[in-house]
Amino acid sequence: MAERPAGAGPEGPGGRLPARAVIDAVADGFAELPGAGDGGVGAGAYGDGPIAWEGYGRALARAHERTGEHESVVCGTGTVGGVPAVLIAFEFAFLGGSLGQRTGDRIEAAHRYARQARLPVVSLTATGGSRMQEGMRALVQLQRVARQSALTRAAGLPQVAVVRDPTTGGGWATLGAGSDVVLALPGAQVAFAGSRVRPPDADPAAYGAEEKLAAGQVDRVVAPDELPGVLGRWLSLLSSPDGAPGTAGTPAEPPRALGDAGGTGTPGLPETGWEAVERARSPHRPRAEAYLDAYFEIREEMSGDRCGGTDPGMRCGFGRRGGRTIAYAAQCGTATLPAGFRTATRLIRLADRLGIPVLTLVDTPGAANDEAAERSGAGAAIADLFAAVAEARVPVTTLVVGEGGSGGALALAAPENTWVTPDCYFSVIAPESAAAILKRGPEHVRETAGELRLRPQDLVDLGVARGIVRT
Repeated sequence: MAERPAGAGPEGPGGRLPARAVIDAVADGFAELPGAGDGGVGAGAYGDGPIAWEGYGRALARAHERTGEHESVVCGTGTVGGVPAVLIAFEFAFLGGSLGQRTGDRIEAAHRYARQARLPVVSLTATGGSRMQEGMRALVQLQRVARQSALTRAAGLPQVAVVRDPTTGGGWATLGAGSDVVLALPGAQVAFAGSRVRPPDADPAAYGAEEKLAAGQVDRVVAPDELPGVLGRWLSLLSSPDGAPGTAGTPAEPPRALGDAGGTGTPGLPETGWEAVERARSPHRPRAEAYLDAYFEIREEMSGDRCGGTDPGMRCGFGRRGGRTIAYAAQCGTATLPAGFRTATRLIRLADRLGIPVLTLVDTPGAANDEAAERSGAGAAIADLFAAVAEARVPVTTLVVGEGGSGGALALAAPENTWVTPDCYFSVIAPESAAAILKRGPEHVRETAGELRLRPQDLVDLGVARGIVRT
């Protein structure tokens, strides 16, 4: 997709591109699926549809003459970044990209083919929603689409959506928001409510791609000229996860420790509990970003919990290491928000479904404990993450790289496969809080830290950690 000039639509000069031009911009070797052409309906032979809407047949014929298409979606196969995929592209110029009976037929056929051929599904959406001229027969296509998406999900195949302008109504609530990864074009309208049915005083920003990113409902807003590369990397990571033969189900190796004792200049392991705390809290200690950069050759990040929240202190995504895909969820040294726990849960469950091992990096003073966190469901979010780790069929590996503060850290840790760095601690609670709970004064905090046995070597002795990683 060419970069658009100022004032142009998000797909390039001239506004919205035709479906086939969008496909050509991201995929090579596109071939329409058998039976996905006119479906036996020739131009000029359209009827007035299932509820006999007067003039509907003429509107369909005009849409065909204008676009050359017989329906609002074009479905076929192609390669994106070298990865074969099934593509579902909406033609907005065909009755606003609306979903009708034959739209549902084509989307169902596309998903059936994807499952048969074991291919990922890419939805390039631009739709105004359900087609009024088919009444409830149009609306129930959303159930068909949701069913096909669920079957493809159960088959362990990834689904990636690119939401174009506009993506509203049922198209957003099924193929868009229901995909594993959602990429959006800049400035695109992305909302359940279409532009003609919103409250007259509604804030337009709430219905845009950028606001959806801030609210954790899309993973990334991608410039048109960057879309082919980003989409190709996502498909490569999610649909070609295994490296060398026999590595499926092998846990991710823990990263090596970075730096020297958090930059304190103190070699070896901490002698006291309080020294361990100070080293973990050092501003010079390497954080998640440094560990991820050193560990992965390439990576793509997910964003948001899909229900209104993001947490910049939780980094989640998929990366390539030694030809193998590994999912990651990494705390960044801040108190983890409920949205962060939910995003990590989303990551782990997706990785589990796709058969991709998980690496988690623990580094948090604990879960956020303010009023906003409680109102956002901190307890339920942490409980769900504990469950996701416990239920995972893929191996989970954890490295504690800094602070391990209470349950907010433990929820991300793998039972029996947690490793620690020399400049970390892991504790039932922070020493200051432990002293307060025990009704000890501030002068006893350092002593309490030692009694908690929170040093890296203590964690190994206690059986909490498997070992201490080195540089």
